[in-house]
Amino acid sequence: MFDDLRDLSDTPLYEENKPQEAFDQGPASDNALVAEPARKKKRKRGNFLGMTAQQRFLISVMLFCTVCLLGTLVMFVMGRMSIF
Repeated sequence: MFDDLRDLSDTPLYEENKPQEAFDQGPASDNALVAEPARKKKRKRGNFLGMTAQQRFLISVMLFCTVCLLGTLVMFVMGRMSIF
């Protein structure tokens, strides 16, 4: 079962799905043989968890309000604070 594992890893799996026409094309032109320089990955700044600045601000305000509300309710339950 694992005898030809190294040989199988050399061939990409997506070649099985290509039509035969892709393999029948002639030799590539000289321009295709020239190596392209490696492209740097552009990092999108300001996208934390895929959110914009406005969305992050709204989430932080909602979290702040939730913490304040829960803190007030806990203080009422514990008797540290009363209405009258």
